[in-house]
Amino acid sequence: MRDDRHADADTARPDATGPSRRNIVAGGALAAAGLLVLGAPQAAAAPPAGRSATARRPLSPFTAVAASESDTVTVPTGCTATVLAPWGRPIRASGPRWRTDAGDTAAEQAQQVGSHHHGVQFFPLADGAAGNRHGLLVIGHEATDPDLLGGGADKAIAAQGLTVLEVRRSAGAWQAVDSARNRRVTGDTPVRFSGPVAVDGRPRGVLACSGHGLTPWGTYLAAEENVNAAFGTDDPHWRRDEQHVRYGLSANGFGHPWHHFDARFDLAAPEARPEQFGWIVELDPHDPSALPVKRTALGRFAHGSATVTETAGRLVLHSTDAEDGGHLYKFVSADNWRRLRDLGRSPLDHGTLYAARISPDGTGRWLPLTHGHGPLTRANGWHDQADVLVRARTAADALGATPLARPERVAVSPLDGRVYLALANSTGSSPCAGEAANGTTHTPCARGADPYGRIIRWRESEATPDKDRDGDGATPLSFHWEEFLTPGDPALRADGAFAAPKGLWFGADGTLWISTGVSGHALNGPDDIHRTAGNNALLAADPTTKEVRRFLTAPRGAEVTGVTSTPDGQTLFVNIQHPGERTARWGAPGPDNPRAVSNWPDHSRNGRPRSATVAVHRTT
Repeated sequence: MRDDRHADADTARPDATGPSRRNIVAGGALAAAGLLVLGAPQAAAAPPAGRSATARRPLSPFTAVAASESDTVTVPTGCTATVLAPWGRPIRASGPRWRTDAGDTAAEQAQQVGSHHHGVQFFPLADGAAGNRHGLLVIGHEATDPDLLGGGADKAIAAQGLTVLEVRRSAGAWQAVDSARNRRVTGDTPVRFSGPVAVDGRPRGVLACSGHGLTPWGTYLAAEENVNAAFGTDDPHWRRDEQHVRYGLSANGFGHPWHHFDARFDLAAPEARPEQFGWIVELDPHDPSALPVKRTALGRFAHGSATVTETAGRLVLHSTDAEDGGHLYKFVSADNWRRLRDLGRSPLDHGTLYAARISPDGTGRWLPLTHGHGPLTRANGWHDQADVLVRARTAADALGATPLARPERVAVSPLDGRVYLALANSTGSSPCAGEAANGTTHTPCARGADPYGRIIRWRESEATPDKDRDGDGATPLSFHWEEFLTPGDPALRADGAFAAPKGLWFGADGTLWISTGVSGHALNGPDDIHRTAGNNALLAADPTTKEVRRFLTAPRGAEVTGVTSTPDGQTLFVNIQHPGERTARWGAPGPDNPRAVSNWPDHSRNGRPRSATVAVHRTT
């Protein structure tokens, strides 16, 4: 790695000269596509934090679906759910057909929709009403299941990354379109690094795409999450150092022997490149030739989110380190994002990254991960800003950022600018447990074991005093937080029961959509809360009344992950991830019985479960 903070002329200019996004962004404001199941008008961009919208609608009046243990997707009466983009679907009409025995090669998988769908975003391809029926879907692919995928490491590398698909609603149904815009980004795709950290040679690969974001200029941000799963070694002389430990790198990895196939993933090899993964990656979905760009000013860790908004003209991006004991981060551009782009600079390359310290008294503070600030000095072993960003986890530790109970997705209300964070759960073995032992019992993480998770929210006021602002005074450094929802709250009705909130997404009407990711060992029981919640689900919550209603249930073993919608809110695109995964309740799939847990969506006698994007459309 090298520090390349002066490479703007080479790295940022394509961002300023890309195609127009007239149907993505109106007047440069952030797009606010929202799901309104019954068709409320689309809202404007999110107001700056601290400003309240003048009007809102109550929770969309749909009838909640019951908790389920069935191997299906269920949605409310008046809606239909259609499988649109399953794992293995060819991205072009001339591409290789998916084989039910998982006999596809790595080369064929690179021409098919990837696996383990996560973040998803709809980009309209027309203005007005036509944009509600025609657009691009960008889908992130987080991982693979060796028992279901078939093939070796080369196929697993091809199954991760991103898929871009052109889609159209015609004759009452959504269908993928055979288009030159369709493409795959995989673990072998050439990439570009931009910002304070740059690399020599020809870097390649986008992996473990989890949460996502949408920029004001109409590009997709993919959050690389558990990239450490790809690395390992058989060399008995390899020694694990402090940074390997902090970033979860080990000889055994996650049991995926990619290092047998590709030296990039062999921790003992000179070609090992763990520092090239764990970033937020920008992709222009409209240009099939555009290289993915790893935006290093946003820090390196297991990104669970890449949520973009703006305040006072500055671009603000919230992310999380999505592990038990991980931190919450935000990035603020150095100047008005439009002005930066006019100068040929990416707002994602120029700014300050912060980590959050959250106190039991309901206050919080943003700590800048800036070289020379506090302990982040040369005397303490921090070489420069690039070093701080490559080791962002350790830098946040050094500053005293709060370890959290598996922080996942962040969402910002389009009505009042409040920020919401999903905390999935905690085993009690993270640093959170240590805080609990020290008596700080009211922070979001310090509860010992927290098997069900919770959602918190906060507000950053524009009225913050100068002493609580950073740099030129544009960035508030303090905030006030509160708990929003806890799964064990007795006020939750059965038709709103949930556990392990991981995904958050706001519809333009102000409805907060919560997607759950209960792990296989706890799914469908054994305790009352997990049993009542049933299969993982998508739920709608009213931020004012805290009413929660279940909107969609997933098949057996699956999580509900990414959510997006058409601009008019009549169609919701929902990602169903890893149906058929190992569960304590239903058993485990294997090469001889891939259908042990699930056979969704095909329910073919000789098939296997497939992650997929589902189009949920209002019919009445």
